[in-house]
Amino acid sequence: MYEPSVTQRAVARLNRRKEARARRRFALEQDLYGRSPRLRELDTALRGTMADLARLATGGRPIDPNGPELAAVRERNRALQAERTALLAELGADPALLEDVPDCPLCGDTGWTEKGMCVCLKKLCAEEQMKSLTALLGLTEEQSFDKLRLDIYSDRPWQGEGRSPRENMRRVVAVCEGFAGQFPDYPLKNLLLSGGTGLGKTFLSGCVAREVSARGYSVVYDTAVNLFAAFETRRFTRDADEGREARDVTRRYLGCDLLILDDLGSEFTTPLAQASLYEVVNSRLQADRRTIISTNLSMEQIAERYTPQLTSRVAGLYRELTFYGDDLRRQADL
Repeated sequence: MYEPSVTQRAVARLNRRKEARARRRFALEQDLYGRSPRLRELDTALRGTMADLARLATGGRPIDPNGPELAAVRERNRALQAERTALLAELGADPALLEDVPDCPLCGDTGWTEKGMCVCLKKLCAEEQMKSLTALLGLTEEQSFDKLRLDIYSDRPWQGEGRSPRENMRRVVAVCEGFAGQFPDYPLKNLLLSGGTGLGKTFLSGCVAREVSARGYSVVYDTAVNLFAAFETRRFTRDADEGREARDVTRRYLGCDLLILDDLGSEFTTPLAQASLYEVVNSRLQADRRTIISTNLSMEQIAERYTPQLTSRVAGLYRELTFYGDDLRRQADL
């Protein structure tokens, strides 16, 4: 389920493509008519034969499909078509460019089939979604798995850990690559990215978002603060438009293929925030939808801050990937 704004932009692009194709076809047609008035006459006559066929079919009396009336119209149509083909060849024009042939044979450029959204519209939605994610996450061309550098992490032993930061990140990246590349069938269905600031949690979230979105799945990225604000607005606002918008936003949190919830723990914890987070986590688990939570909190700190019901679901059904090492942003400033 893509965000309505994403789908609207994709549909608008699809319509602009159809309009551009129609304009090109019309311009070519007018150019050819200017060069050969006979071509216009032929096209008018061909439309006339189609009208004749329609009149015969709806005339109210039985028509013999092999009778002389239909045969005469068909013969005239064939003769006109042959002359038109020869004239177009003489003009050096491709007849296919004058036909209203849709780019997508599956949906006829409507964007929808009997089974739902067509693959052509899904592709445009994925592209528009990536534009939104790029703006939210500050994605760049460098933010992808194949551009990720592990050498910026220390290969020295880290106090209290069995792996160096570099070895640990190699393991973390392997899991994230598997999660994105095999989405939604990766054995680890939900991830908890935990650790201090400046260690690459948001960067890796962006890598996952880019790949999952490119594969045609709906991805929603937002901060915990924004998520809780939407749920609060949904519950307390009295403005109809604002309330409807908040309900749409919360439905997208619950219904998207992948939700990336960033910076959990930065919000002011209230009973409503606790209930909202539980609703998101529990609803998505029950619907078998994938979620990535990014936080500076450890699992022990999550247990201290949030309800036992929420903690048990995260601890039991999310794979925690711990980030540690030196703050990479601070190193960049040195």
